[in-house]
Amino acid sequence: MAFLPYLAAVAVGLSAAHPPAVPHEGQFRRLATVPAYLNSSVDDEAAAEISTVTDDGRTVVYTDSPGKRLGFLDISDAARPEPSGTLAIGGEPTSVAHLGHLLLAAVNTSAGFTDPSGKLVVIDDRTRKVVRSLDLGGQPDSVAVAPSGRYLAVAIENERDEDVFPLAPAGWLSVVDTRTWAVSRVALTGLASVVPEDPEPEYVSINARDEAVVTLQENNHIAVVNLAAKKVVSHFSAGTVTVDGVDTLDDDKIELTGSITARREPDGVTWISDELFATANEGDYEGGSRGWTVFDRRGRVVWDAGNSLERIAVQHGLYPDKRSDAKGIEPENVAFGRFGGVPYVFVNSERGNFTAVYDVSRPSSPKFRQLLPTTNGPEGVVAVPSRNLVVVSSEEEIPDANIRGSVQLFGFGPAAGAFPSVVSPRTIPFGTLSGLSAVPGTRSALVSVTDSAYTPTRILGVSVAGSPATITSELTVTKNGEPIGYDAEGIAAVRGGYWLAVEGSATTPNMLVRLNTRGEVQQEIPLPADVAAAITTNGLEGISVTGKDVWVAVQRPLKGETFARIGKYSGGTWSWLAYPLDTAAVGWTGLSELVAVPSGGFAVIERDNQRGPAAAIKKVYRFDVPASWTGVPTVRKRLVKDLLPALRADHGWVQDKVEGLAIAGNGQAYAVTDNDAIDDATGETVFLRLGRLF
Repeated sequence: MAFLPYLAAVAVGLSAAHPPAVPHEGQFRRLATVPAYLNSSVDDEAAAEISTVTDDGRTVVYTDSPGKRLGFLDISDAARPEPSGTLAIGGEPTSVAHLGHLLLAAVNTSAGFTDPSGKLVVIDDRTRKVVRSLDLGGQPDSVAVAPSGRYLAVAIENERDEDVFPLAPAGWLSVVDTRTWAVSRVALTGLASVVPEDPEPEYVSINARDEAVVTLQENNHIAVVNLAAKKVVSHFSAGTVTVDGVDTLDDDKIELTGSITARREPDGVTWISDELFATANEGDYEGGSRGWTVFDRRGRVVWDAGNSLERIAVQHGLYPDKRSDAKGIEPENVAFGRFGGVPYVFVNSERGNFTAVYDVSRPSSPKFRQLLPTTNGPEGVVAVPSRNLVVVSSEEEIPDANIRGSVQLFGFGPAAGAFPSVVSPRTIPFGTLSGLSAVPGTRSALVSVTDSAYTPTRILGVSVAGSPATITSELTVTKNGEPIGYDAEGIAAVRGGYWLAVEGSATTPNMLVRLNTRGEVQQEIPLPADVAAAITTNGLEGISVTGKDVWVAVQRPLKGETFARIGKYSGGTWSWLAYPLDTAAVGWTGLSELVAVPSGGFAVIERDNQRGPAAAIKKVYRFDVPASWTGVPTVRKRLVKDLLPALRADHGWVQDKVEGLAIAGNGQAYAVTDNDAIDDATGETVFLRLGRLF
């Protein structure tokens, strides 16, 4: 490849708002999401950390560290993958690759940090029989196969106790000659300026010259090794970088005004030519530049992402504020592949739960093309051009939160996927879109509101004039001249301002809040004392205004009741209706939105609290109200739309919190999910265009 002419100057990613993805002929779209537990049982703790695809392109093989096994997934039909079993391998698998019909699994068998051990298990992928096992003498992290097939390289990390650095024994690179299966060691001590006596090689990639590039993450160092000579031919520091315009505080705000100066401390690495390679700069406890870098084999920086990758995350609603004081989005791994004649680099964000796609036709100026949303903790990424596939494996396993380790397949072709369905071109931070409302007098303008995951409360303008929908403005809610944070779970825009439905907590009450057009609090209206005393932790969740009446939905039944309540506040008086809830097989069911229907009556979103394959109830119902009533009569509901097919249509992890519903001035209905600020959630915001429902 003709890369060398572009090495004349170092290029750095944008420090201003990153432009939207550049349209191009090919697109990657999500084809399938497969939980690792499907290879065992739903009650089993299973993960998918690093993956490979067999030489025939028909099987994904992934490492399942908790289960001490490899998992297999039949992808003969990539849109309908099938779990196809597991293989116990006598230890904790840390990496897997393939050479022809052989699978090569690096396995950690260490008794402890000071007594590391491991092996390379070689398996025939046709019979799934172990054909040999090579003692590596230490704890392996990653394994790579030379394009020539002649050599394997295994990074022997000898992982340390995180509180002790240095810690013997030191790590090294193991080189396996596939003609003889002899294992050789290449020492890596004495190279880095950071703790040179304790190198911890993390990741390895091999180019067409049989040269391995090895990252020593904790040492902030990179080495290039000639595998035939078993010799380090160059090594260099990964460098320190100052990145401005990033969020550095875990304070429930996304503010891109901070600055970090940090070692890159790269984790994943991949060659993109025989001269150039890319690193994912995850960092350890003292580093992480929140981006990725293109180096040449002599250590010169050809391009660095700067703050641009984090800003892309913000634009897509996938920035994890709770990691702002640590390593931000944590770029974890990288892969390279050529699709449709175009060379791409794929960058995994472990904390943002996405894979970023870059066109590296000009390595000195990579072009961002797409963000691929993933499940939690994407660790492995592998390009499979022969099948037009990219495989991402995610290791996060939190069964109680319905977050499960999984394998996701993305296909390359002319058709784009549904993500992103909403973006912020001006880099206005968004997330936790917990309510939705039409804007009176407009055809395609909506507003949403953020909940208590972020503070202060903000009202976000949303345009649905184009696709994807766009975040166009933000308005901070203030009280007595100061920003204020509510747990705002519903919003209704009216002429002259807004109404919010505020959910209470152990220390704050449920209430209605009236705002003027500047977002200034004009009035706080509490619930009646008897209702407030009986309300559970799931209180006000939706709000709508008809004339002088303000209507609210209470998410879950009051104590002692079996139905949800719809409330009307009119002239200082409250009255209530009973709303019968569907019964959930697992978990609970409640209301998460309320909107007046132009032709009369109301629509609600009724949902369970389940996500992923467990999600069962995500529905829009409609009901009418009597002209007047006494007591708490029960309304009669009728189904308008089941949202599950739409939530499943993009083949991702089904989101649980469908919390916004609006009927715009154009007569179209829209719904949106609350992404939980990427806290024990995938973080993907799904904006649904539902057409004319009413």
